[in-house]
Amino acid sequence: MNTLSYKTVSANKNTVNKEWIVVDAEGEILGRLASEIAKVIRGKHKPTFTPHVDCGDNVIVINADKIKLTGNKLGDKVYVRYTGYPGGQRFVSPKELMAKHPERIIEKAVRGMLPKNRLGRQLFKNLFVYAGSEHKHEAQNPKPVKF
Repeated sequence: MNTLSYKTVSANKNTVNKEWIVVDAEGEILGRLASEIAKVIRGKHKPTFTPHVDCGDNVIVINADKIKLTGNKLGDKVYVRYTGYPGGQRFVSPKELMAKHPERIIEKAVRGMLPKNRLGRQLFKNLFVYAGSEHKHEAQNPKPVKF
């Protein structure tokens, strides 16, 4: 067996082939969709995956306002944040968040599935979420993907 023909490919910023994909969130379950999006943003679906490099694709999510949550999560789940001041802990339910900013529910779910470091913050910039069916990335010729 010729062992010289098997080389480990380590991608870097210059050799990565990034694509644009568009995902329709209408009728999809939040966690299942978010895990697939996180996998694509991270690049784990590619054979040239390198853990320390941004080798994933850019993902556009449309119809974020039509996402589904199973069970009683719409009213029972709580997103917690802290303002930094004493007594500044704030709580919001997905129902309240859907009324004001429906795209933030998908963003929060995907962000929680990415690494908690500099690479994760860089990867999160590859996600674009829109509440309606229109987006401003037509020039990139995104291809539609169904998970």
